[in-house]
Amino acid sequence: MGCRKRAPVTDLLRVVARDGALVPDPRRRLPGRGASLHPTPECLRTAERRRAFPRALRLPGGGSTPVEAGPLRDHVLGAPFPAPAENGARTGDHARTTTAPAQTDPHPVGPHVESRTSSDEQAVKSPR
Repeated sequence: MGCRKRAPVTDLLRVVARDGALVPDPRRRLPGRGASLHPTPECLRTAERRRAFPRALRLPGGGSTPVEAGPLRDHVLGAPFPAPAENGARTGDHARTTTAPAQTDPHPVGPHVESRTSSDEQAVKSPR
C-alpha cells in the first residue's frame, strides 16, 4: 500500500481500522476490511504521506478523514528484536530488554484432533 510493490502476503502486515485507529493485524484474524503494507518505517511513512489508509480501508470521508496511526506506528517502529550489544560490551554481559506480553490466540494454530463419532464406532466391530 505504501510503496506499491508486490510481495507475498506472508511478507506483508495486515492493517485494519478500529474506532478511528489503525491497528496492526499480524495474525490476519481481525474482522473487517484490511490493507497490507510492508512492515518497514519507509513503507509506513509513504502510506501516511499519500493518505492511503482511509482510501484502502474505504473509510467514510475518503482520504480527507484523519485516522490515528499510533498503534500501527508502535508496531512497525518498535524494536521487535533485542537490540545488538554495544561496542565494547564484555562477553557475558546481558543487555536488559523489555518485551511486550505475548498475546494469546483463542484459535491456536496446530494439528487438529478429530474425534470419533458414534457412526465410526459402529463401523468398527470387534470379533466375538
